[in-house]
Amino acid sequence: MQKLDKVSRFGVDMFTKCPRCFVLNYRYKIKLPFPQFTLNNAVDNLCKNEFDYYRKRQEPHPIFIENNLDVIPFDHEDIDKWRHNFIGISHEYVDKKFKFFGAVDDVWTRPNGELIIADVKATAVNEFNWDNIYAKDYGKGYQRQLEVYQFLFRKNGFKVSNTAYLLYFNGKKHNKMFDSSLSFDYHLIKLNCDDGWVEDKVFEAMDVLRSDILPDGSANCPTCSYIKDRSVINKLKIAS
Repeated sequence: MQKLDKVSRFGVDMFTKCPRCFVLNYRYKIKLPFPQFTLNNAVDNLCKNEFDYYRKRQEPHPIFIENNLDVIPFDHEDIDKWRHNFIGISHEYVDKKFKFFGAVDDVWTRPNGELIIADVKATAVNEFNWDNIYAKDYGKGYQRQLEVYQFLFRKNGFKVSNTAYLLYFNGKKHNKMFDSSLSFDYHLIKLNCDDGWVEDKVFEAMDVLRSDILPDGSANCPTCSYIKDRSVINKLKIAS
């Protein structure tokens, strides 16, 4: 069986933002600095534990009831694989010799069997405003992320809704006492998605990755800007 190249949802999103950084990371194995959001990961894991509790019972999570959502957590034997960062849900392009994959946070299902893809985020701001978040590139990136997952589930034969949800937890910073406990409020963001762009972008990313030409750095890429500035600094004689 031939070995397939692997590219992740994160990689394709990196390509969307900066093809040069994508090639440096995937072809030349130059790992670019990326912050580790350990507190966010803790919120994510605890939220998954809650969904698993109701998944086993095939009951709606209280958030579903509060928001009049007729869904329950999707119970499938591969749910843990789909949520594993290095496995996820995948589709193989055998003729093109690569596999595309991504790891979801959670999957919900309607009574008619249609799946809803959900992603969990965490922040801590004085006033949560989704419109302000979506106006920034990382906010739009959250929707692209969900659209990729929808695409992958459809490629695996599932019936998937165009509706997706972000479950956004916001840490409360102004409680009078900490008591080693951080409390949150939540915001359930409904997104109308369209995965029609995904496959073309994946093919484009793989074509660039396999080319012998290193793409130019993106004008808005902070990593490329830093590398450019660092090259100038290296030419200067600065006393230590």
